[in-house]
Amino acid sequence: MAEMVLPNTPAKYSKDLERVEIELLLEGIFRHYGFDFRSYAYASLKRRLWKRIEAEGLDTISGLQQKVLHDPPTMERLLMDLSVSVTSMFRDPNFYKAFRVQVVPLLRTYPFIRIWHAGCSTGEEVYSMAILLEEEGLLDRARIYATDINEAVLRTAKTGIFPLEKMQEYTQNYLKAGGVRSFSEYYTAAYEGALFSPTLTENVVFAQHNLVTDRSFSEFNVILCRNVMIYFDRPLQNRVHQLFYESLPMYGILAVGSKESLRFSDVETCYEELNAKEKIYRKVM
Repeated sequence: MAEMVLPNTPAKYSKDLERVEIELLLEGIFRHYGFDFRSYAYASLKRRLWKRIEAEGLDTISGLQQKVLHDPPTMERLLMDLSVSVTSMFRDPNFYKAFRVQVVPLLRTYPFIRIWHAGCSTGEEVYSMAILLEEEGLLDRARIYATDINEAVLRTAKTGIFPLEKMQEYTQNYLKAGGVRSFSEYYTAAYEGALFSPTLTENVVFAQHNLVTDRSFSEFNVILCRNVMIYFDRPLQNRVHQLFYESLPMYGILAVGSKESLRFSDVETCYEELNAKEKIYRKVM
């Protein structure tokens, strides 16, 4: 999905002043709230900030800083803007098809499977993975840790309720991904939405985790972090790759987004490609 076109810098702003104000805003957010966006890709970050400035009826970045630091609800709204939340069920169906064919046979060799879904947003891809594991007979011996920086999207993920009008699109994705059942078996229409079966998340742990500042919290057989690091600058991408490397045992699986890769990271040579097109890697050293 193409990124929404967001407001540009007003003509009255000098580029140098804009950068100074943005750096001060991000430093204030980090010191006051603990969210660290200082290493996010600058161009995307700037557009998202101006979108929030416009939505709040403000004119300057400094005005947004004043409001964010003194009004937590404004910070919550800004966090929604800065968090990556573009997602869908069985997004990139060919990835899930490749995962079934190339990764599932490896997972069958483990008595228990630990999966980390980093940057899970509102949970659509977490439920997708749970459905895939259920169909492959692995869900009952798997634990999925679904994490995100944003507690608001985690609350949505925990409910298991998604827009009913999305089910036709998600059904098509599911079938293209190699689904073997009727997709409607997994949800019922309720609360003006599609309520997914609670059995899918019995072995899912939803928790807040900040890839920028937090450390590894366990060892995992699989780490999924798809379409998150494209919003980070290169030093931060490298730092997160190091975090994932430390969280995987030998022959552990790492999957990243279609526009992401391990190239130019310090751990590039520590992995082999299981599927170059779908960006699925296996740790080999």
